[in-house]
Amino acid sequence: MIPEGSDPLRRLDDPDYPALTMSQAAELLGVQAAFLRSLDSAGVLHPHRSPGGHRRYSRQQLVLAARVRVLLDDGHPLGSAEVIVGLQDELASARATLSRLRDRSRRPLDGEP
Repeated sequence: MIPEGSDPLRRLDDPDYPALTMSQAAELLGVQAAFLRSLDSAGVLHPHRSPGGHRRYSRQQLVLAARVRVLLDDGHPLGSAEVIVGLQDELASARATLSRLRDRSRRPLDGEP
């Protein structure tokens, strides 16, 4: 019996938990394992390594690999795809910050009716 509060499956809810082997990740993405190895070699992905040295991938890393794959399929070279993904992430972060600031500016100040 698993003690309460220590459910090992809860880790699967963590998008950064390296739960997938290379073959599982490749199958989910519909790519060859060589594609994932090339992303690792190019420094685009940094998969976790098991004690035996095998690559393990998180959901977050699979999302990144899928985004890069779409750009490669559209004809972008790997270096450009990496830059585009980084800029998309920066834009999303800036938009989230702007939204928080707008929400904060709409709240009444303390002491105002």
